[in-house]
Amino acid sequence: MTPLLLTTTAATHAWTPSVGLVMVGCNLFAIAIGRYAIQKRGVGPTLPVELPALFKGFGLPELLATASFGHILGAGMISGMQNAGVL
Repeated sequence: MTPLLLTTTAATHAWTPSVGLVMVGCNLFAIAIGRYAIQKRGVGPTLPVELPALFKGFGLPELLATASFGHILGAGMISGMQNAGVL
């Protein structure tokens, strides 16, 4: 590989509160989707905190899955919005 290719990196932008707001929104959207899309809820371990009745049967596997999806969705949204000049 050439040294120029090895030193090339993607341009990243600084973190701002609007970036955090987009990430939080994407995670909440992913949790809302997961709440209705996951067919077998509550199979794995439960969360160690008491949750509202809205999240009945929402355990650790569901939280990890929806948060992972939310972060992937958020990273794509933030990258796309920064490249478009919106953020």
